[in-house]
Amino acid sequence: MKAIEITEPGAMNVVERPMPVPGEDEVLLKLNYVGFCGSDLSTYLGKNPMVSYPRIPGHEIAAVIEQAGSRVPENFQPGQSVTVVPYTNCGQCSACKKKRFNACRYNQTLGVQRDGAMAEYLVVHWQKVLMDVSLSSIQLALVEPLTVGFHAIDNARVSDIDTVLVFGCGMIGTGAIVRANLRGATVIAVDIDDSKLEVAGKLGAHYLINSRTQDLHAELEKITHSNGPSVVVEAAGNPITYKAAIEEIGFAGRVVCIGYAGDEVAFPTKLWVQKELEILGSRNANPSDFEAVIKYLKQANPDEKLLVSKIVSADEAPQAMKEWAEAPGKVLKILVRF
Repeated sequence: MKAIEITEPGAMNVVERPMPVPGEDEVLLKLNYVGFCGSDLSTYLGKNPMVSYPRIPGHEIAAVIEQAGSRVPENFQPGQSVTVVPYTNCGQCSACKKKRFNACRYNQTLGVQRDGAMAEYLVVHWQKVLMDVSLSSIQLALVEPLTVGFHAIDNARVSDIDTVLVFGCGMIGTGAIVRANLRGATVIAVDIDDSKLEVAGKLGAHYLINSRTQDLHAELEKITHSNGPSVVVEAAGNPITYKAAIEEIGFAGRVVCIGYAGDEVAFPTKLWVQKELEILGSRNANPSDFEAVIKYLKQANPDEKLLVSKIVSADEAPQAMKEWAEAPGKVLKILVRF
């Protein structure tokens, strides 16, 4: 079968891999679309410490069931449209015992610690397969990337009395914007790209700030009446925005960190204590986040053109990744069609 492989940093190729065979508890999936994630870009750039090479990337999945193993429940039938929860969980570590399976100590995400879905076929355990006949193939491929932002908002316990600032309006930040808006919060989107801010506004952000051309602090002072936001979501993965999150959050606020900053970040500890901040990490997503995103996509049916920057064939994927690496700020989502 045809697969896309990152052989080493800066090198992506279309290769041939053996056809996978499902076990008794597994399903064989025929891929329709797979999205490129920021983690895939990091792998391509050689900046993902969790990856060894060669690696097949991809964990944002739209597929149909091709074949089911002998112990798979009967309702999993060939031809059904599905997406996949791409994480593993051991069930025994401290996170799993607290039912926070998304933070499993031994998690292996498709395309990161193990080969991913960027291929014509994929085998997964049936319990990781989510079926929904009402979503389009493109919508199914958007489920997983949106869940990560949904999960961050859940972690932050956002409600309708909150003012939520989201740093970074890529797919992860977009998920946080959508979820915060659904919960009735006032949402402030911050980015350095006007086209991404425009999308953020259409998907629920009430205020848009281009921190490259506007004075971030001054704008926040006006919007929040000098109180600062009650929740800040760091979805940019930049030392500058990490520092700004601590500086701009209001007293007794909650900072949720999703992005991985490439360099170490130094904070003035006075602000942590003086403001009595809650600083939370947010990793992956839980089943309830997948359920929430699927419900949102079915009910709101957002314009797919807002969320998908480009759709390419498998043969075009290496060039698309190269172009994304050269201008990462201009892309919201690239889907590869199989």
